[in-house]
Amino acid sequence: MLNLDQLPSPLWILGTGTGVGKTHVSSRIAGAWAAAGPVTYRKPFQTGVTGPGDPGADAAAFAGPNLSAETHIVFRAPLSPLAAARQEGRSLDLAAATAWCTRPAAGRLLLEGVGGLMVPLAPKVHFLAWATDLDIPCVLVAAGGLGTLNHTLLSAEALMLRGWRLEAVLLNPGADGTRPEVAEANAALLREFLPVPVHVID
Repeated sequence: MLNLDQLPSPLWILGTGTGVGKTHVSSRIAGAWAAAGPVTYRKPFQTGVTGPGDPGADAAAFAGPNLSAETHIVFRAPLSPLAAARQEGRSLDLAAATAWCTRPAAGRLLLEGVGGLMVPLAPKVHFLAWATDLDIPCVLVAAGGLGTLNHTLLSAEALMLRGWRLEAVLLNPGADGTRPEVAEANAALLREFLPVPVHVID
């Protein structure tokens, strides 16, 4: 298994789509890092949050010694940030989001994306186009079962073509109820195509 403590900081946790387990993986990495000192988790965009204390708010998963969690822009509708902003009559200030993501943090810094790589943030701007300029390495999270080979290879290629430093691909079988042996078989196939570590995370 990948040594989570050896992953660099700052680090993006990105996903091949919605519901693949970015927050689960983020909490695992944050927990491993927190054993050695302070960790700051930041999620610049969060949708589908109904109010304070909503269990759907990803930052709520990061509570404990040496852990602090921050969310920048929150929308109620469970839509892409662009669609949710339009529904609420708002717009995203991407320059402010960049400044918020890159300001000094206490200890190691973990950033979590929203949805898949190309989820729309603003007119003609998707997440990957915006985040590439931050020049921060990433881990790619994917589901474990049927369809993950195509989704993962497309996402990894999109990252590498834009010059991202992809540290690892992590398959999360819990995201789609995949049996561990199926996820391991998919990981083995992905290793034949990708020049980065590919692991299954529990």
